[in-house]
Amino acid sequence: MKSELVTSSHLARKAVVYIRQSTPHQVVSNQESLRLQYALRKRARELGWREAAIDVIDADLGLSGASTAHRNGFKELVGRVGLSEVGLILSIDVTRLARNCTDWYPLLDICGLRGCLIADRDGVYDPGTPNGRLLLGLKGSISELELHTIRSRLTAGLLAKAERGELAVMLPIGLMRDPSGVVVKDPDIAVQGRLGLVFQTFLQLRSVAKVMRALNERDLELPRRDRHGDLCWTRTTLAAVAAVLKNPAYAGAFVYGRTRFQPPKREGALPQKAPRPIEEWRIVVKDRYPAYIDWPIYEKIRAVIRDNRAEYMRIKTRGAPRDGELLLHGIAWCARCGHKMYVRYKGAANMYAITCVPRKASQPVNTSGPTVSMRPLPMHS
Repeated sequence: MKSELVTSSHLARKAVVYIRQSTPHQVVSNQESLRLQYALRKRARELGWREAAIDVIDADLGLSGASTAHRNGFKELVGRVGLSEVGLILSIDVTRLARNCTDWYPLLDICGLRGCLIADRDGVYDPGTPNGRLLLGLKGSISELELHTIRSRLTAGLLAKAERGELAVMLPIGLMRDPSGVVVKDPDIAVQGRLGLVFQTFLQLRSVAKVMRALNERDLELPRRDRHGDLCWTRTTLAAVAAVLKNPAYAGAFVYGRTRFQPPKREGALPQKAPRPIEEWRIVVKDRYPAYIDWPIYEKIRAVIRDNRAEYMRIKTRGAPRDGELLLHGIAWCARCGHKMYVRYKGAANMYAITCVPRKASQPVNTSGPTVSMRPLPMHS
């Protein structure tokens, strides 16, 4: 059936059938939907296009319509419309083209500018006319709303399961699921013992770096899973020790929402994951897993690690414990700028100075002041 909107100027250009399905699983399983989309070639012939003038773009099969970031087929389509090569775009419905108004309306603009029609199973539309743009705009807005509705429904179900502690999340080394899905400790006694040693050593030394050095001095490796899920032992690193100490699953807790996405700091960069503070974790369900340590011990470990961080200006921590004889190490602050004081050693004569480094190198350093005797304080009973 022909449309009165189709003119000879449209027929002189190509008709492009755009085909997309959102996931690889849909490509394999929903074969009938795929056949319906490829059958749009017949619709183009009914509208007056010759078979040789009909092209099919199916490069975006298995890709979501929520964004055009990786959809090369959509980008090719927009480019060809901009070059006035396309007189008609056919899609089974507008959700195949875009589920985001940010991508949908620029396509309508360029189609209206170049005189390209858009057709779906309901009809043919001219984006260059008020009525055509209104109808296509409504279809695009409804498509975007459907996407948000689907996401909201899925997220609500996921959160409901997480609030019960039943959401199957990835488990750290030392915990595993039995055939019935129940979380149990790894039956390997060596794995259990090594993880227990990490916690025990940290409670004694109170420093992640010292735990790493203590284990490496004894040539003790840490267990991990390779990319195939098999157990392997690797040299102890700071990151590996910190990952064990900070993971709440070892305290028997199911936690959801430990991280959040931060907006990119520069143009073209991707959002980065950043850890949330413990008090901002979205869901915490205690006593869901077999524990290596109890929850109060876990909170104590996290507090020590947080206090060891050398972010003096932002969180005013003491810093990691160091060797030395100074009583004021980690607790002295500059009365002028508020920055933390640090220790400076003068030669081999056992002379010490507590100085201040300003936030900006261009600021003057004021280290003058009265000296304090370093003689040991008398012991009082």
